[in-house]
Amino acid sequence: MASSKLPPGHFSILYFAAASTFTGKSTEHMPAPVKARYLFGKLEQSYPGIGEKVLSSCAVTVNLEYIDIDGDEAPHLNLMIKEGDEVAIIPPVSSG
Repeated sequence: MASSKLPPGHFSILYFAAASTFTGKSTEHMPAPVKARYLFGKLEQSYPGIGEKVLSSCAVTVNLEYIDIDGDEAPHLNLMIKEGDEVAIIPPVSSG
């Protein structure tokens, strides 16, 4: 976890594996609230290319619960990510 305290009005994003490599960070804070459906777009604005190279194959959790925000019919599109929430971006793990 980040040693810095979460600023008021923000949520935290944890980046793992390729997501951490792409962003150069293991965690960051973003202003809340954000609808889950807009999260990837906001990340793409900050990190051009992350959508195609990382997010397209990632799992996403909000407060340790997996959510599905891919496609127009995904059940969590209208989920609101609120102040104090913890979002994790988890790329697939490869083994070899």
